[in-house]
Amino acid sequence: MALIPLKIPAGMFRNGTEFEASGRWRDGNLVRWLGTSLRPVGGWRSRITDAIAETARAMHTWQDSNNSQWVSMATYNKLYVANVAGTVYDITPAGFTSGDNTATVKTGYGYSTYGTSFYGTERPDTGNYSEATTWSLDNYGDYLVGCSVSDGKAYQWTGNVASPATAIANAPVGNLGLIVTEERFLFLLGGGGEPRTVQWSDQEDITTWTPASTNQAGSQILQTSGQIMAAARGRASVLIFTDIDMHRMTYVGAPFVYSTEKVAEACGLASRKAVTTVDAGTFWMGHKSFFVYDGSNVQELPCEVKDYVFGDINTSQISKSWSAPLGQQGEIWWFYCSSSSNEIDRYVSYDYKQGYWMTGDLSRTCGVDRGVFRQPLMMSAGGTMYEHEVGLNYDGATVFAETGPFSIGPGDNMVKVTKLIPDELTQGDVSATFKTRLYPNGDETSHGPYAMANPTSLRFTGRQARMRVEGARLADWRVGVMRVEAIAGGRR
Repeated sequence: MALIPLKIPAGMFRNGTEFEASGRWRDGNLVRWLGTSLRPVGGWRSRITDAIAETARAMHTWQDSNNSQWVSMATYNKLYVANVAGTVYDITPAGFTSGDNTATVKTGYGYSTYGTSFYGTERPDTGNYSEATTWSLDNYGDYLVGCSVSDGKAYQWTGNVASPATAIANAPVGNLGLIVTEERFLFLLGGGGEPRTVQWSDQEDITTWTPASTNQAGSQILQTSGQIMAAARGRASVLIFTDIDMHRMTYVGAPFVYSTEKVAEACGLASRKAVTTVDAGTFWMGHKSFFVYDGSNVQELPCEVKDYVFGDINTSQISKSWSAPLGQQGEIWWFYCSSSSNEIDRYVSYDYKQGYWMTGDLSRTCGVDRGVFRQPLMMSAGGTMYEHEVGLNYDGATVFAETGPFSIGPGDNMVKVTKLIPDELTQGDVSATFKTRLYPNGDETSHGPYAMANPTSLRFTGRQARMRVEGARLADWRVGVMRVEAIAGGRR
């Protein structure tokens, strides 16, 4: 008898065929790896139950000069803030123009009754597309500043819970977003209905927008054929993303104030909220790939789940896609609508320290990393705010990982498997199921689940098998290198 080690590297491989994932993890949900050790992600708990009635599409946290902690949540028709105690205040500006909670496509897939036509058929570049309303939120010192795609005005909220946010005096209208720079300028994106223009206020004065010799207000039209999608703070610069390329703006002082250069082409941003900056660089989701900017160059990220993710996205609702870091874990998470859903129900994440990818199912519509608050915060589509990476509650979701097929023997002979030698930290917290086939596309037979013991008796025969490990109960388990005991048999 031989003990066959199932030494499987970290991360998922979901490109190509199922057999191409031989010897790799191919599927999973709510798991991550530490080295090659498989473990569940942290759970979640509600922080503010039924905080808002609408679906939030943007969130921002900050701490004011009085050490008060705030979180803002923005929907297609409302702007809210909540204090650390969980009290929610409606600060929607008077006269705010509501937008759309969902995207509308007037031609091609998704037009009329959802599901009309065939998924995967590209829309013709005619007709009309109305994106789901998102917000840009930031803080200018103690003040919250924000801009909705549908409304186009720049607003500020000064911290008085009895008063709504108000329009920033003299600021341009018709904007697509905003960001506060490290030099304390307020940038407005696509102002005045010009989708390639960046305008900025005077330094330390967000009410002065007309350029003069006595101030540093100004504007710049990007040399691009695309439209501005979003901005992010980079290393000593502001990164401006269009739907086709990326530009860098660097502060140089008067009289030009900011210099602009195109950094890369064919790397456009898929949605306005799908970009995140961490110490390792700026990461974003493109239309068919993921990218990173390290401060010098833009590179396409090698992605072992790219085929699966971009074949699964509901492109008619891609404007809802968003990302956030989990800095303590060294991960970037992107959330998107799957092909069978009009609301966010899936995620893909990248561990930028170890270089592996994960996928899974989770409905979260916006969120932020820990920092101002002790844990990452995310919103459900139903308006509940959750703290993440705390405890082991998953609201009934299954935590599992499943391998691609691995050959039990040389591949031409039948092999009888009799025993599993688990490498599991806490005995009994994980179950294992094996699924066997004679050929890659043949009928599959399931065996188990087997409760982990040392050793665990098995009884199945096949040429190739897949292994599924699943949390048997709520516990912080670990799975390392499993081994199976096998006896070689004949060809049939």
